[in-house]
Amino acid sequence: MNLFLHTLFVAISTSTLVTGRGWEFVTNGTSGILALEAIIVSPTLAIFFDFSGTGGPLQINGHSAWGALWNLETNQATALDVVSDTFCASGGLLSNGTMVSVGGIGLTGTTAIDGRMGLRIFEPCSSPDGEGCTLFDNPDLVHLAETRWYPSSLRVFDGSLMIVGGSHTATTFYNMDPANSFEFFPSKDGGTPRPSAFLERSLTANLFPRVLALPDGKIFMVANNQSIIYDIEADTETILPDLPNGVRATNPFDGTITLLPLSPPLYIPEVLVCGGTNTSDLIPSLNLSSQDPASDQCSRITLTPAGIKKGWEVERMLEGRMMPEMTLLPTGQVLIINGAQTGYAAFSSVGVLQGNSNADHAAFTPSLYDPTAPLGHRISNKGLPTTDIARLYHSSVSLTPSGNILIAGSNPNANVNETVKFLTEFRVQYLNPPYFSLPRPTLSDVPAKIVFNSKFTVRVTFSAHIAAFSVVKVALMDLGYSSHAFHSSSRLVWLEAKLSSDRKTLEISSPPNNRVYPPGPGYIYLTVGDTTSVGTHVMVGSGASPPVPDQGRKI
Repeated sequence: MNLFLHTLFVAISTSTLVTGRGWEFVTNGTSGILALEAIIVSPTLAIFFDFSGTGGPLQINGHSAWGALWNLETNQATALDVVSDTFCASGGLLSNGTMVSVGGIGLTGTTAIDGRMGLRIFEPCSSPDGEGCTLFDNPDLVHLAETRWYPSSLRVFDGSLMIVGGSHTATTFYNMDPANSFEFFPSKDGGTPRPSAFLERSLTANLFPRVLALPDGKIFMVANNQSIIYDIEADTETILPDLPNGVRATNPFDGTITLLPLSPPLYIPEVLVCGGTNTSDLIPSLNLSSQDPASDQCSRITLTPAGIKKGWEVERMLEGRMMPEMTLLPTGQVLIINGAQTGYAAFSSVGVLQGNSNADHAAFTPSLYDPTAPLGHRISNKGLPTTDIARLYHSSVSLTPSGNILIAGSNPNANVNETVKFLTEFRVQYLNPPYFSLPRPTLSDVPAKIVFNSKFTVRVTFSAHIAAFSVVKVALMDLGYSSHAFHSSSRLVWLEAKLSSDRKTLEISSPPNNRVYPPGPGYIYLTVGDTTSVGTHVMVGSGASPPVPDQGRKI
């Protein structure tokens, strides 16, 4: 444990924690469309995307919508006019705050345009309720260089999106017509995709490859059971150890992955991969069953020369999970939520189904992973509630600016189906942490724009139950884009902070450069003891459109 985290741990351990009402699931509202993808686009708004053929109740232009603005304050959905099909797309935020949705597909029987080259653009919008906010979607004018279904995307150090992998055409299970390449938006390399030997090697279970931006600007990738570090600038790859014990963690064998919180001064990257399956990708899908056990393995690696030499460190979840998602929390813990204890991703494509679902035995109780705890003591569901809503294939989850967790979607069916065990799910839930029922600390006078490698001062207030804590934690977070058991671009960077002697102001140091935190929007959360503030929206860096030059200092 580094000195920074050790100091925080000691400060928390020497004071009495207050738990409030504890963790709570709250069902609040209906999404109107199937929320198979979700991204927070402002302090009050999220966007949900769906498959055009689902046929949800929310209407626009005389047909079922497949995009919606979700108001986090009123818990109501407003249809977005999406033109191309966002079925199994990805996306993220650019350095100027623009949301870009990437890829998809177009199937017969709907009014949607084929979405495989789709680039849907939602400019930053200051309207709290979304009034006047629009989505630009014209594939004739703005589109990808290569058709992509089931791609991944990631904001990188110059503020652009890196778009990775996918399939050229619709596939029922394995990747049989692969897009084994990378491209960027805005485009690089003259608009020509870069071929990837890694994606070629990791066939055929390499859909939605898991990609993370490391604090030196390189990219960590997992596809199937393989991993590499990719250098964008040199266009080279470094092969890393395979996931242990034959575990595979990308679609259709969906595990999940996250970059653990980055701590000053060295920001040493550690990666956690959880869930998936030990099933071989050489087995035909019709020989697989929804009753096959999912993997309970979590694997962690430190991406330094010594850490890579040591390899993956293995521990076990409390259950196997297929299609889980991991969500970083402002406390530094990782929430493991959603998924099934048996089976596989997708629907109607294995030999033994549960209704139409390739998976069964929903995982109803989330767990918390504590990165600072000793091996074997990091994962627990103590105090966490159990829901009665299954969240399987095509579900989404996101931390919100308020600090609770938004959960929506689930539909292992081709369209709306309410007669099977795992039906089309329109109910929206929130998982409220214990601090939601406590008086919370506040941040004020936070600058709207934060320059790299700088210091700024904010005002803070503390309630009585946290007044005794002498050390505070300040987290800068990218809330990411949720699609298919992966939260792309999700990130937590601890910021060094010094509390004034009168405990009224906090001097905060910004990230040293645009590689530790790729330039763009974020939220700053203050945690005192076990109580976290509402997140404050900030723009980190210049706010310019990508590509932007390197900013700050090297580490």
